[in-house]
Amino acid sequence: MIKIAPSLLASDFTRLAEEVKTIDNADMLHLDIMDGHFVPNLTFGPGIISALRDKTDLVFDTHLMISNPEDYIEEYAEAGSDYITFHIEATNHSHRLIQRIKESGCKAGVSLNPGTSLKEIELILPDLDMVLIMSVNPGFGGQKYIPQITEKIARLNSMIEELNNDVAIAVDGGIKLHNVSEVIEAGADIIIAGSAIFGSENPYEMIKKFRAAGE
Repeated sequence: MIKIAPSLLASDFTRLAEEVKTIDNADMLHLDIMDGHFVPNLTFGPGIISALRDKTDLVFDTHLMISNPEDYIEEYAEAGSDYITFHIEATNHSHRLIQRIKESGCKAGVSLNPGTSLKEIELILPDLDMVLIMSVNPGFGGQKYIPQITEKIARLNSMIEELNNDVAIAVDGGIKLHNVSEVIEAGADIIIAGSAIFGSENPYEMIKKFRAAGE
């Protein structure tokens, strides 16, 4: 079954707790952590995650778009993350970092920018719980889906099937109702959407529409 993960980045930051309540029919809450260095934007840190942890039962999917992610794993785990995903482009020791994430009690994910080859994760794929495919260049919300990513999702899906492994494929960036079926058919398990959900008149109903598109 497809899982829906609204991205907190697109919510109204003056009323975060209320915003999270509007999506309680989702499966996960996607938390974009940006440092102004790895990507040209700043968002929030573990304090926001910790403050929201007791406000919802949603799975917290923490996406570290930061340099030196190895310096912050325990901090984000303690804040309440369930998944911690780092960018393959941001570290030289990906296998070690995956083990650190699992030792902290979280599930481990790796993210790839649109221009990063799947070959970069071939050797670590058996150790992962999730691969996050960026379908826009990271750093800003509201961008358009890059069409070539659909083939990338399909190729990753084939790699996972060959391994006979239970690695989830998440896709983030520019996913709307008009293209979500394409992404799901290619092999996505987790749909991350920001403005399409939080920018709608009724986020709860929009999640239902996204879910129906995957059935």
